[in-house]
Amino acid sequence: MKSIGLLFLSLASFFGSYSQTWQDTLSLIEKTMIQYKPENPGCQLSISRNGEIIFSKAWGMADLEHHSPLTTQSVSEAGSVSKQFTAAAILLLQQQGKVSIDANVRQYVPELPDYGSRPILVRHLLHHTSGLREWSDIAELTGWSRGQKFYTNKDILEMVTRQKGLNFIPGAEYLYSNSNFFLLTLIVERVSGMSLPAFTDQYIFKPAGMIHTQWRDDPKRIVSNRAMAYAKSGNDYFTNMPNENVYGPGGLLTTTEDLLKWNDFYQSGKLGNPSIFPMQIATEPLNNGVMNRYAAGLVINKIMGWDNISHDGATASYRAILENFPELHLSIAMLSNTSQFNLGSTENAIRKIFVADKLVKKQDDEPGIHLPASFLQTIEGLYVNERNRATFQLTARNDTLVYNNSQPLKPVSKNIIKTYNFQFDISGGKGYYINYYSKDTIRVTKVSPATLAPKDFAAYEGTYFSEETNSTLSIQHDSTQLTLRLNANKVFTLTPTYKDAFKVEDLGYEIQFTRNEQGKPSSIRFYSGRTRGVEFGKQSLRK
Repeated sequence: MKSIGLLFLSLASFFGSYSQTWQDTLSLIEKTMIQYKPENPGCQLSISRNGEIIFSKAWGMADLEHHSPLTTQSVSEAGSVSKQFTAAAILLLQQQGKVSIDANVRQYVPELPDYGSRPILVRHLLHHTSGLREWSDIAELTGWSRGQKFYTNKDILEMVTRQKGLNFIPGAEYLYSNSNFFLLTLIVERVSGMSLPAFTDQYIFKPAGMIHTQWRDDPKRIVSNRAMAYAKSGNDYFTNMPNENVYGPGGLLTTTEDLLKWNDFYQSGKLGNPSIFPMQIATEPLNNGVMNRYAAGLVINKIMGWDNISHDGATASYRAILENFPELHLSIAMLSNTSQFNLGSTENAIRKIFVADKLVKKQDDEPGIHLPASFLQTIEGLYVNERNRATFQLTARNDTLVYNNSQPLKPVSKNIIKTYNFQFDISGGKGYYINYYSKDTIRVTKVSPATLAPKDFAAYEGTYFSEETNSTLSIQHDSTQLTLRLNANKVFTLTPTYKDAFKVEDLGYEIQFTRNEQGKPSSIRFYSGRTRGVEFGKQSLRK
């Protein structure tokens, strides 16, 4: 931690004197960070204004085993905050004439399958609009999830290029996928002839003065002042480090003060010649014209009425947030070596200490209307999202429609029923559209709940193989339930939802069986938040 005297000296240009106002600010910060106890894993917080650090401190321990305190020089992982550096490398290479973000990705990665008439462009990778499935979801389906097997970038290439399909047509949707930034990493290395760590060290870290920053690209390398990552179970902490050598989508080792140097460096126009800053924050519309707010590894947003540039991150039990309010010339960086607390909530509280809320609180201009219970009963039922096959329940309770038995919905017209973050648009017999934040419309369909008896279980039983994961799984049953077995230690219960569809709660997947011409289950398709339609074909039945 910087001494209070030096901290006050650095603030003189902003506050004029050592006023009680700043003392109040320091007190508010300490109250916000009080959850990080001296004897437990902790957190770094650094804040800058006009490119000058005005606050920097660390709380807690970097290494519980060796009783090493966390300091502002302790190195932690930045998770997906790393993506903006990989994106910046691509934009620098474009400026050098070695890459075009409008080029087909297969120009640089010919191993990637040809997915049809609308190719994946490099810019689709930058903006998470490629449709590529999430590599860690694919790994999960092999029975060896991220953290349980030591994956490398070479492994990721093999997984990504095995996929026979995409989540959607390139450019049609925004859907976050680490596979995008893995391929960007590969492109950097192939066209530059340098590793991503070497390229970013030469063109970004050293010019920006980021003396504590490097990539986790060599598991054998000793990293000075590294903070270990911890999760908590009950009253005990346990080590939860990234068991992988995957870098580019994540894997940046850094400090909060280095992250603030980065913010000042690129936002003041010093990265590239001319500055690539306009390209870093440029957003573009989806195929349907709706604007996507994800730029080049950066989220462009409005927070509290102010322009905001940010990204957060999580790898194993490391947590990270970096944000900037360009109109206020204010940056906030946080790195934590524990997943025990919600870092986003903590950062939000810190933000409110420094940023005045410009938003005018308005009364709801769409008061609810009363719909008779008889009408609501025609709406209630089970619905399936036609993109990811997830299901939800609408239930009529007297004159109120309830979402998933917990969230009341407000009718604002006979056709529109809202909550705080989405709306149902009643659309005839097929069902509804869900409109998230008035930006994305998703078709959902009313389905009949499954009525499965134990005698029906045997039809699904068997061994299934996927060329897309290069692995097998088995479906088994007893007198009470169906189970999915990925390996000897990973067995999951299948909960029926609608015809031939099941929820695998602990795996985080929805699955749907398809049937052959004889009407027998012949394959399974898997759907999760970031991966849709991975297929396993039935190989045999258990005798």
